[in-house]
Amino acid sequence: MQDYGRLKFQVLREFWGHSGFREFQEEIIDSVIGGKDTLALLPTGGGKSLCYQLPALLLEGVCLVISPLLALMKQQVKSLRSKGIEAAYLSSELSDLEEDMVYSQVKEGLLKLLYISPERLANSKFILNTPELKFSFLAVDEAHCISEWGQDFRPSYRNIKVFREQFFALPILAVTGTATAKVVHDITEKLGLRSAHTFRKSFARENIQIQVLNISDKYERILHFLRLNISSGLVYTQTRKEAEGLSYFLKSKGLHQVDCFHAGLSLQEKNSRQASWTESKSKTLITTNAFGMGIDKAEVDFVIHLSPPFSLENYYQEIGRGGRGGGKSLAVLLWDEQDLYRRDEVLKNQSLTKKVYEKIYTSLYSMFQIADGEIIHQDFSFDILKLQKRTGVTRAKLMILLNFFHAQELIFLNKNSRKSSLQLLFSYDVIEELPKKESYFLELLQRNIVGFASQSPVYINEAYLSEKLQISPGLLKQQLIEIHEKKYVRYVDGSFSSIKFLKPRNDKILSRKYWKLLALIQGNILRKWEEFKFYIRDTEYCKMKLILHYFGEKNVKDCKKCSVCMRKIYTGLSSDIHLDILSVLKKRPCSLEEICIFMQNPHKEIVLENLTELLNSEKIRMLDYKTYTIV
Repeated sequence: MQDYGRLKFQVLREFWGHSGFREFQEEIIDSVIGGKDTLALLPTGGGKSLCYQLPALLLEGVCLVISPLLALMKQQVKSLRSKGIEAAYLSSELSDLEEDMVYSQVKEGLLKLLYISPERLANSKFILNTPELKFSFLAVDEAHCISEWGQDFRPSYRNIKVFREQFFALPILAVTGTATAKVVHDITEKLGLRSAHTFRKSFARENIQIQVLNISDKYERILHFLRLNISSGLVYTQTRKEAEGLSYFLKSKGLHQVDCFHAGLSLQEKNSRQASWTESKSKTLITTNAFGMGIDKAEVDFVIHLSPPFSLENYYQEIGRGGRGGGKSLAVLLWDEQDLYRRDEVLKNQSLTKKVYEKIYTSLYSMFQIADGEIIHQDFSFDILKLQKRTGVTRAKLMILLNFFHAQELIFLNKNSRKSSLQLLFSYDVIEELPKKESYFLELLQRNIVGFASQSPVYINEAYLSEKLQISPGLLKQQLIEIHEKKYVRYVDGSFSSIKFLKPRNDKILSRKYWKLLALIQGNILRKWEEFKFYIRDTEYCKMKLILHYFGEKNVKDCKKCSVCMRKIYTGLSSDIHLDILSVLKKRPCSLEEICIFMQNPHKEIVLENLTELLNSEKIRMLDYKTYTIV
C-alpha cells in the first residue's frame, strides 16, 4: 500500500487537477488497491466515479466497469479521454469491426477502463474473449440496480456474481448513490461480496435547505424567485412541453438568462446550452431529467421542481446537484393535489396488462416478419406510428415495453436520427432480369452511389441524391421504399428510429420470464410513488429527516431549516420573524412574495400574520396595495 501512497496523489493532480480527496474517497481507493471487496455508498456529488477510475490507472490490467446506461458509459468514456485516459465501451450499437478493435486494445494493454452493460457478461463473444483479457478489478456502478427494491432493478446485474465465480476471483468495488437498508443487503448478497469493506457517507446535506410547497401559482413563484436571484440553478420539469412552456413564459417577462434543455434538442443544441449553463454564474437551466448525468458544477445555488418526480430517489438525486462546492443551496418542490392526481393517472394508464404486453411484442416481431426461434442480424427502420396502428395501443405504453426490451438487451432501439443506408440484396449482374422500372432505377443508383453494387451497406444522403438524380426528395424516398418492400434492397431511413433484434424470438420466455420481470418493475414504480406521495403531503416531520430515514439512517435530528421545521419555528407571532422582516425591508421595499423569498420562508400565511402585527405597531407601512416598506 505504501508504494501507492504518493503515486495516487500525483495521479489525482495530473489527471483531475485536485490536491486532495473528498470524504472516504482515499479510503475506498486504498481498499480497492489492496484487493478487497468494497461497497461505497456515496450520495450524489460524492465523487463515486473517481473511486474506480483512479485505482484503474495505478493497477495492472483493465478495470471492467459495469454500468446500466449506454449514455452514462459514453459520457464517462468521453470525459476520461479528454483527460488523456484510455477508455472504451462495448455496446450493441457497435459494429463487429468496432467491437473487435476494442477487444484488441484490451489484449494489447492499451486501455485502462472498459465499460460494459451487465447483459454483456452473458454475451457469447465477450465470454469467448474473456480468457485473453487481463482485468485489474470489477467496478459495479449504480449497484442498487441488482436489487428488486432498487429504483432501476436490472436482473442482468446478477450475471456479475456468476461471471466472477466462473472466470476470476477478482475484487469488486460496488458503488451507488441511492441505497436503502434492503438494497444494501441485496447488493452484498447478490454480488457475493466477501468480507466487504463498507464506506457509507451520510446522505445528509447540511448545505441544502428543502422547501416543499403546496401552491397553484407556480409560474409566478418561479418568476419572483428568479428576479430576486442572480445565481445559477436548475428548474426540473417532467415533460418537454412543460420545459418549453415555462422557458417561454419567463423570457416573455424579461428574464433572458434562462435556457431550456430536453431530449428533443439536437446534439449541437444540447452541448451548446449545457456549456453555456456550466460556464455561467447566473444562468438558469429549465430541463427535464434528460439533463443530469455528469453534472459537475459547484455553483448551483438552487434546484426547483415545477412538479414532483416519480420517486424519492429521483428527487434526492436531482436536488443533490445543488451546492456541490459546499455553498448553500435551496431545493424547492412545488406541488398541488392536481399534480398528484395526474401522476396517479399517468402511472395507471402506462401500466401494461399481460394481454396488452403480449399484443405489443407479437405485433413488434410480426412487423419485421420474425418467427419464433428466429433472429435477423440487421438494422430495421422503425416507425412507432406503424406499431401503434397495428396494436391500437397508446404511444406511452409502447415505449414502456420498447424501453424495457432495450434495457434487457432483447433489442437495440436507436431513437436518434442518423445517416440513411442502402444495401443491394442480390448480385448486380441480374438487374437486367428485373421489371424495366425497377432495373432502370437500380442502375441509376449504381451509377450515382459509390460501393452500391458491392452488396454491402452504404450510407446515402437523400437530399444530395435527389438533386443529383433530378427527382424530388419525396419521390426518391417513395421509390426507395418500393424496392425495399420488394426485397431488392435493404433501405434504412435515417429520419426514423432504428431497431435491431439482439436475441432470437422466444415466445415462451417472453410470455413468462420477461412478463414476470416487467410486472415486478411496474409494481416497484407504483410502490415508490406512494412512498413519495407521503413525503410530499406530510407536514409533521422534518423533510431531511424523512429522507435520511428512507435511506436507513437512524437517530437523526431535525434539520431546523426545511419548510416543516420553519413552520414549527415561526408558528405564532415571533420577535425573531419580526427582526427578519425588518432586516429585509431595510434593504428595499418588497411585496409579500419577495419578503418570503428573501427570508427563504415558504409560509406566506405566517409572514403575513407578522406583517400585520408590524403594520399595527407602525414599524412598517404600505407603499401601495401590495408593497411594504420600513417606517
